Formats: sequence, C-alpha cells, structure tokens
Amino acid sequence: MPMHRPTRRAVLGAALAVAGTGALAACSDGGSGHGGAHAPGGAQDSGTYVSPGGKEVAAAEKARGSGPVRKVSLTATRTRLDLGGGTTVASWAYGDRLPGREVRVTAGETLDLTLANHLPQPTSMHWHGLALRNDMDGVPGLTQRAIAPGGDFRYRFAVPHPGTYWFHPHSGVQQDRGLYAPLIVEDPKEPLAYDKEWVVVLDDWVDGVDGSTPDAVLKELSGGMGGGGMDHGAHSMSGVEASEAEDPDGGSPSRMMMGARSELLVGDAGDVAYPYYLVNGRVAGDPETFRARAGDRIRLRIINAGGDTAFRVALGGHRLTVTHTDGFPVRHAEGDALLLGMGERYDVLVTAGDGVFPLVALAEGKDAAALAVLRTRSGAAPGASVRPKELDGKLVQAGRLVPDPSVALTEQAPDRTIRTRLTGGMADYDWAFDGQPYDAKQRRPVEAGERVRVVFDNGTAMWHPLHLHGHTFALGGNAAGARKDTAIVLPHRSLTVEFDADNPGLWMVHCHNVYHAEAGMMTVLGYRG
Repeated sequence: MPMHRPTRRAVLGAALAVAGTGALAACSDGGSGHGGAHAPGGAQDSGTYVSPGGKEVAAAEKARGSGPVRKVSLTATRTRLDLGGGTTVASWAYGDRLPGREVRVTAGETLDLTLANHLPQPTSMHWHGLALRNDMDGVPGLTQRAIAPGGDFRYRFAVPHPGTYWFHPHSGVQQDRGLYAPLIVEDPKEPLAYDKEWVVVLDDWVDGVDGSTPDAVLKELSGGMGGGGMDHGAHSMSGVEASEAEDPDGGSPSRMMMGARSELLVGDAGDVAYPYYLVNGRVAGDPETFRARAGDRIRLRIINAGGDTAFRVALGGHRLTVTHTDGFPVRHAEGDALLLGMGERYDVLVTAGDGVFPLVALAEGKDAAALAVLRTRSGAAPGASVRPKELDGKLVQAGRLVPDPSVALTEQAPDRTIRTRLTGGMADYDWAFDGQPYDAKQRRPVEAGERVRVVFDNGTAMWHPLHLHGHTFALGGNAAGARKDTAIVLPHRSLTVEFDADNPGLWMVHCHNVYHAEAGMMTVLGYRG
C-alpha cells in the first residue's frame, strides 16, 4: 500500500473529525471565540450564535407539531449500478438503486430515518429544500458530526411543507456518485387533479467510468488551468484527503471540459466533461419508459441531481404547465421548455398525446443529452440523438414566475441587507464568496424575525446555482417573486432574494456545483443567540 504525506486539508479534516462535538458545543456556548475579526461582505466570527442543538431550534421544531411518524432505514454502500445499455459501474449508492429508493411522506408527518454508513469514508445526509430543524440538516462540522464508516445516524424531524425535494450527502464530492434520491412530500389537501405521476431525476455521470471518480475530477480541476493547484479546505472529508482515498495513482482520464458555451447561461456552461447523462439512472441509449393512456393528465416532478450540469428539458409534442418550483406553488405558467440548474426542481402538468414521445434533458452547452420516453401506444421509440423542437421553444423562466398567493411573502421592507460577491475562476479554481474560501467559523449574522435581503453579485465568468439551507426565498428582492431555495445567478450579474428569518440555527449558503462548493464557494448564515 502506498504511503502518503498528510496534506494540510487532511490534517484539518482529521481535527474536525476529532473535535466535531466540541465545535458544536462551542456554538451552543455562545460563539467561536475568535476575537471579533470581520471578513469582507459582512462575515463575522465573533458573538453569540444559536447552536444547532439549542433551545431556539427545539422550540421552532415544537411549533411545527408532531404528526404521525414515518420510519425509514437506508444504507449508504459500495455497489455496482446498471445504467442500461450494457453499462455497469462501481459506485456508492443508497442500496443498489439509482436514484435511491424514493422516500414519500405527507406534510405534517414526522420523518424518522436511520442512515447506516457502509462506505469507506464518513458521510452525511442533507435534506435539500426542507425547512427542518437545524441539527438534522446534515452538514458535518457545522450541524452534526460526520457519520463514520460502520456507524449510523438517526434523522428525525417534522416535515411541514408539501413539495418535490431530494436528499444527498454534504460530504466532499460524494453527491456526484450515486448517493441521491427523491423526497416527495404529499399535500393532504392536494389542489391539483391528475391521473398519473412521474418523478424524473436528471444526473451527469462520471463515477466508475474508465477509472474516474468525482474525487479524481476534483483533484484535476483543483490544479486549475494555470496548473498551480490550491488547498481547498474541504468541509467534510473528516481526515481523508479525497484524492488520496480514491485516486492515489492519478490514473483516471482527464475530465476537464474546455469550450462548453451556452447563450442561456451567458458563457461557460460547465467544468466537467461527463461521459453519460441520465434520466432516472438510465443512459440515453436505453431509456426508462413511462406508460400512460392518451388523454391522461400527468404530473412530472423534475429534479436536477447533477454535479456540474444545467439541463434544458422538453417533452416532444407537448406543452408544459409549470405548477411548482422548488416545492412551492406558482400561478400556472405554460411553455415548451425548462432550464434547471443543479438542485432546482420543477413540477409540471402535461396532457399525454397519442404516441411515443421523447423527454429530453439537454446538457446545456455540453453537446449531449439524457433521454426518457413517454409511451401511450405501440410504436418505435425515439433514438438517443432526438432533439424535439420544443427545446428551442418558449422557455419558462423562474424570474417571471409568480408565487401562488398562499405562499407569497408579505410586502415588507427588509430589516437587513447582506451583500456578497461571488469570486474565483478556472485559472486557479479558487471559487469563494468575497475571495474567502469556506470557514465554518465565519458567519453572516441574522436575527430571528427579520426580513432579510441577500444580494449576490457574481464577479466571475461562470454561472452559479445558489442554494440556501433551511429556508425558501422570494426571487427578485420583493414579495412578488416565486418562492425557491435554489436559483441561478448568471456571470457578471446580480441575484437578489428575500426571506423571513424564521428557522433558527446555522445554515449553509453555497453554490450547488459540487466542485465549486468543495473549492470554497460556501458560507454560513448564523442566527444570533
């Protein structure tokens, strides 16, 4: 077995693993104890912050109520996955399925899920989009200790809001393996009428192909185009340098993407050249088929679980009626296509035509696509290269959606404005907020009860899908914007959002490009205690 000299990142990770409970206890004791220094963009490391396990968090959870308990057990494990078309890969997944087994609950219930870790690395589980209790949010080194190999963790929390969500690790680049699954929260007072439901999970795939792993991809990208490399200070590897654990000999092929361009994304489309793009774990040459009857009204719940790819989605021969984005209802809007950044979700209604129709998820700017098939009668299936005209039709844009009145924020002037600049680039792969890579001790303070406005100024030449944990925000910096938890900010432009600070704790804000996040484009919103 080759010996490795420990890197600074590995040493820091080991310290986090050993001191994990101490770090969380320090939060509950009232602060980080770093002498009141201030960082650019309003980040602070002094003062008293609500602990993820504090009384404020417990009180907020109690206020959500405790409905019937839904118990689930999952195992994160090494496995072989069948991607269809004769393609199998060695990867990590929840059980032996891709995506993992769907978890379905009803709003008002309590989810009680135990995750057993049979992986060779520590792991975690983040519940993407849920306004849940802070100590169940699944961020190692911030809200919990990582789940050690051979260990388990019990996630138990009230699920207050219906909608389309999903879950994945918040540990290194593990999300870019097979560790993800849908979480569907049904509405006990469902207002939509439909005959069938189709959960559609989009992904870009590299793990296990010709020796590639996400860790090897991160290692390559971290060298940057300038070749200088950098130390990223990852937040959750817990003592194991990713490249050392997964690709000690550096034998995997290059996956750095060059020249991917998109007009929709106003420039560079992505960093990673993936060998496959998937719908529900299937390659385009052997797609999943969804069967219905002509005239059926079908609800599609579409989730982008990718690591580095925006998908433009259309169903050949059909118009899409958007009903929800990121779990929250909007006034119905009709169009031909959708653009989903990583982490975004859309619910749409379609009335099935008579025939065989391609559901195409174009890997935006990457000259490739994922495919599934809607079939209402016999006939030849579309080929993998099909590109329905709807892809170039009317695009439903998130910024033009209007929230359903039941979920619109009240009109109110912001009590606090946080402005932060997105920085970094491919040359040094130094993605960050305000030039400062992620540090769990640095918090951008908010107070419970405030209306908070956040302005993200993108100073980079790359688009970023930004995700806020534990809350949904209104797009556009006013109450009239659609409610979302993940939204794209285009290069050299700004994104303004507003949210109500009604869920105490320490909450991540980060780019949902998993490689940008690991490079440092993450920060923390902290509720003052």
